Formats: sequence, structure tokens, C-alpha cells
Amino acid sequence: MNLRQLRQFVTLAETGNFHRAAEQLHMAQPPLSVSIRKLEEELGSPLFDRTSAGVLLTPAGEAMLADARNTLLYADRCRNAVLDTRSGEGGLERLGIVGSATYALLPELIPSLRQRYPKIELELSEATSSEILDGLLTRRFDAGLLRYPVLNPSGFEILPLDRDDFVLAVSDNSPLAKRDGIALSEAAQEPFIMYPADKVPGLSALAMMRCQFSGFVPHVAQEAMQVQTIMSLVASGLGVGLVAGVSRRVMPRGIRCLSLTDNPPGFHVGIALARLPGGNNRAVERFTEHTLRLARVSAHDRTNPDKPV
Repeated sequence: MNLRQLRQFVTLAETGNFHRAAEQLHMAQPPLSVSIRKLEEELGSPLFDRTSAGVLLTPAGEAMLADARNTLLYADRCRNAVLDTRSGEGGLERLGIVGSATYALLPELIPSLRQRYPKIELELSEATSSEILDGLLTRRFDAGLLRYPVLNPSGFEILPLDRDDFVLAVSDNSPLAKRDGIALSEAAQEPFIMYPADKVPGLSALAMMRCQFSGFVPHVAQEAMQVQTIMSLVASGLGVGLVAGVSRRVMPRGIRCLSLTDNPPGFHVGIALARLPGGNNRAVERFTEHTLRLARVSAHDRTNPDKPV
């Protein structure tokens, strides 16, 4: 039994006539009759009662019809899934994301991606930037949204999506909270909540580098991996912390984020899309093209708020 025979069986059951079924199947009637007879012989039971007016399903044929239709339906779905994936219109996209990508980028990206490519399925996994790069190498992820600059980008394609700056998170109870901006060097004597170098080496190095650009090595009072944890510890009065400016969107009570007035020229932090070069996954290509286009539009809107795109 094969899909061709099942399609012939269903068509004959729906038309009730060998001649009409053969026309719909674009074949001659005698080969259709032979094929149905062979199917009945294979199953060991007649599927149709032949009459002068046409054919009627036997009880065995009635029992088979629903499953035959479902089999053809799923076979068509399999075929279409392959075609969609090959064209990039569908398929599974396994995406590693840093937590801060959920603050602004993903809420814009996912709805627009679903609207443009409704057949692409996203599988999102939160991870650190280093875990995302490892996941790309092991093929756990097809692409990733991570913090950049990336310390060791060798072997990866890193495509920046936005540009951000560190801000200084301080407790509402701190004397610094009365200010809107501060030179980071003025906080040199404060205890810092920093990122652990063994778990988030990239972000840890960037935060340390930023302090060194302002002329000091921070006194690390506590370490935490997640931005939300850092801000909670800051709110508790344990110290100050460097977080990306986008973190203002999820700032908890008891926190103020101060802009830094002594940013070194060209020093920025942001989100980038990472992938392995030379891939043949069309869904990744579609996702990349769409994400980069969205990033360009968002950047245009930020710099030209009153001009149409």
C-alpha cells in the first residue's frame, strides 16, 4: 500500500464512480481498476461494492476512509514543511538569547516576524553570551542574540543590531540618586555589584574595561549573572552596578539609573545577532534579513523620530 493507492481509494470513495475518479486523477480507468483491485487483495478484503450505477464503500472501506484521508493530509503537510523550510518560509529556528534581549528587541521582533513569516517556528532558550557561542558550535542553536562587543568573535558572524551604553544603577537611598548623570570616575570608591568572569566573561570584561577607562579598578562587593539580580542587590544597598541602558525598561522600585558623562569615544555595548558563516539554512537567512531590517528601522526611528521611514 502506498500514497498513490490511498489517493486513488479516497478519490473513488468520494466520486463513487471509476470514470469520474480516473478523470480527477488524470489517468485512464483500467489502470485505476487494477490498482484498486491490488489494494483490496493486499488488505484481504473488498473495499467497494461494484454496481451498475457506480461503487459503494463496503464496511471495510468505510472503516478505512477516515484514516486514509488523514494519512494523505499528513503526507501533504510533510511535503509542504520541506518546501517551506527549503525556501526559508518555514521551519524551526532555535534561538539562544541573553536576558536583556527580552527588554526591547524581542517584543518588537517576534510579532513582526510572525506577521511576515507565519510558518517559521521559534524555539527560544535563554543563555549567556558564551553559552550561545558554544551552542552555535554544537548546533544546539541556529542563531543567537547576545551582548557585543564579543571578546573572541573568531569563527562566528557577528551582526550588531543596536547600540547602547552602560548606565550606573544606584539605590534610591544613595546620595548619588539625586543626580541624573555622573562621571563613572566619581563612583570609584563605591562597592560594585559585578558580573562573574567565569560565567559571563564577555560582560564582566566590558564592565571592568569601562571602569578602567575612567581610571579605577572597582571594588567588587558581590557578583551576579542576571541584570535583574544586580539591580535587586543595588536596591538592597549592597553597592552600585553597571547595566545596559535598556535595563531602564525593567528597572525595579528603589533604583535609579544614571547616565555616564565620561563615556570613552567609541565605547558602546549592545545586542548583536551571532551565527556560523556559510550555513545553508534558509530559515536562518530569512530570520537574519528580517532582524537586520527591523534594527535599521528602529535605529532610523530613534535618530529621526519625526521623519517617515
